[in-house]
Amino acid sequence: MLEPAGPEPAGPEPAGNASALPRAFLRIGPASLARHQLSLALAMECQRIVCIARQMSPELVQLQHEAERAGARFHCITGPRALAGLVTTNDEVVLAADGLLAPLDTALALLEGAHAVVVQPVETGVIAGFERIDLNHAAGGLMRIPGRLIERLQELPADCNVASALTRIALQAGIEQRPLPAETREGLRWKLVRNEAEAHAAEAGWIGAHLDGDGPQTPGTALARFAVRTFGPAILHAGSGGNMLVICAAAMVLLALGAGWTGFAASALVLCGLAWIVRRAAALLLAVELESLARAPSRWPREPLFDWVIDAAMGMIMIWNTAPFPASSLWQRGFAPLILLSLVRLLPRLAERAWAAWLADRFLLAWSLALAAGAGLLTQAVPVLAAALALLAILLPAGLMRITRV
Repeated sequence: MLEPAGPEPAGPEPAGNASALPRAFLRIGPASLARHQLSLALAMECQRIVCIARQMSPELVQLQHEAERAGARFHCITGPRALAGLVTTNDEVVLAADGLLAPLDTALALLEGAHAVVVQPVETGVIAGFERIDLNHAAGGLMRIPGRLIERLQELPADCNVASALTRIALQAGIEQRPLPAETREGLRWKLVRNEAEAHAAEAGWIGAHLDGDGPQTPGTALARFAVRTFGPAILHAGSGGNMLVICAAAMVLLALGAGWTGFAASALVLCGLAWIVRRAAALLLAVELESLARAPSRWPREPLFDWVIDAAMGMIMIWNTAPFPASSLWQRGFAPLILLSLVRLLPRLAERAWAAWLADRFLLAWSLALAAGAGLLTQAVPVLAAALALLAILLPAGLMRITRV
């Protein structure tokens, strides 16, 4: 059984003199710090969530509902000594310090396996607000310890700081020290947030960290990441989140179909490219919301489905606006667009190089076709582009292809 004791200490501790808002309820992106810590506890398969607070508040009630919805029991206690009645010697306790913002993947890796107390060099830890625990180390704000150590809290004053006390108790009991990775310390994702100013500063780095590892960068994905970095925090704080951007992207596709049907091919293709960027930005925001439990995971692969919608829309726009040759049928007019869209779907699956992602960039494809349409060359550009991609697939060295011979 895993039982996180947090957010703590009793209060939770106010964020600062300028604000009565407790640290645990400061917002980072779409959710409060307490909700971020709850996502860690649930990822650790914790069965009970223990929060030390003076009284229940609307924020804690909402946190309780989230925990119970995920199948965990929620307890709100007023002091550390009450922990002894909830934890047995056979239990394990995961404790996150009040105000700790930690990346889920790194935290899970640090707590994996045996009991551990996360520590960091004193030079950087103390400056960041973490408590010094010995000559060379500062606390990391996170630990996994056996439940038998909770009984030692009965020997301490009722108003003691639980995280500080249990850190020292664990170290005295010989629990392993697990150092925080250097790359995590140097970033803004592992941070002790103490006030609203620090929350705003950490938010940009926390959202940016979700974008840095999001695959190869192409013109379309670069614009999507720029949009999320610039407008993401405001969208998340407004509560609309990624789902609102999905609706906007769908509306743009409908507008593109309307423009393409009436003969405005260039405008329609431009809208398709912008819709793909908006949908990509929505996917990034939804990933941010998912990590902090601000959004339930979808049962449908919505982004791949939207890519098919974008391809179908561009295909129809090309068919509607391709000048018919004498006695040409709908099939003849749709053959070149069909081959083109098939190749841009097939080649990224075969090529191993990073540049293959450029072929999957629908913004780049749509705007290239929009330039051709604006110049009145869409009819010629579609088969030429399809032939160029086919030639690329033929000439591409076998070593750069994911081809398996049986």
